[in-house]
Amino acid sequence: NNGEGGIFSLYALVKRYGKKLVIPAVFGATTLLADGIITPPISVASAVEGLGMVNGLQDIIVAGNNVVVGLVVVILSLLFFFQRFGTQVIGKFFGPIMAVWFSMLLLVGISQIINHPDILKALNPYYAYEMLTQYPKGFWLLGSVFLCTTGAEALYSDLGHCGIKNIRISWIFVKTSLVACYLGQAAWLMHQNEDFLNGRNPFFEIMPSWFLLPSIIIATLATVIASQALISGSYTLINEAINLNFWPRVAVRQPSELKGQIYIPSVNNVLWFGCVLMILYFRSSEHMEAAYGFSITITMMMTTLLLGYFLRFRLKWNKY
Repeated sequence: NNGEGGIFSLYALVKRYGKKLVIPAVFGATTLLADGIITPPISVASAVEGLGMVNGLQDIIVAGNNVVVGLVVVILSLLFFFQRFGTQVIGKFFGPIMAVWFSMLLLVGISQIINHPDILKALNPYYAYEMLTQYPKGFWLLGSVFLCTTGAEALYSDLGHCGIKNIRISWIFVKTSLVACYLGQAAWLMHQNEDFLNGRNPFFEIMPSWFLLPSIIIATLATVIASQALISGSYTLINEAINLNFWPRVAVRQPSELKGQIYIPSVNNVLWFGCVLMILYFRSSEHMEAAYGFSITITMMMTTLLLGYFLRFRLKWNKY
């Protein structure tokens, strides 16, 4: 929609077909906003906790201790602080880092696939059908796939920040790297004993021992950048919501001359406060996994408030 993405941008194109289309539009937007509160702390915490696998740091970096929590809070605070300078400034560092990150995923994934090529059978969709029909709890496992929807929405919302051509071209390399890495981790898992995990992280287990520390550093930087995608996507959503009169008028700044580069201080502060609160309360990435339900609760609350605001004041449906 004139170079902009996001679910509200899509709604602006289809709203003439019916007022009720606002319901899925608002629900999708609030789902992304809620995901923006849970994803940054859990992603950064999981990467920082990987330092506990490095020799000499086992007793210092322990999931949930004050050192890990403090590091996560500092990283998140710096990330939200630099938002005021625009994604153009920090994007200069993000591009090379992400190129290294996805190259690393591709190489370690291929190394495991070469050792265990039988994992390529997992690409057969028949096994997905078999899991859903024969495994009693197979359907509930799809819940772990749900975040792909908010990830896709974040990518769609970032069209104005990144440019559609950049996304279209780079996604070929990105998806290939991701699939290779997932297959590599699965290959490692399939060839372990019955207690194959026992507290271990498959991602860091497939890393060469000499590359463990650099991989943790790269993973930490990558999680920060992944959080950036949700943050900038949230700016886009709120800006579009303001234009559609779904959201109260708040200050919207343009930190650079590039189209799509926006910064909303109020949204930035709310997201920062929510992320810090999440890590202070749950303290570890393992505990935050249970917070996905909490995230959905936030989504439903925000959906109710936004829908109530729209129906009551914009459509003049006083009976609501």
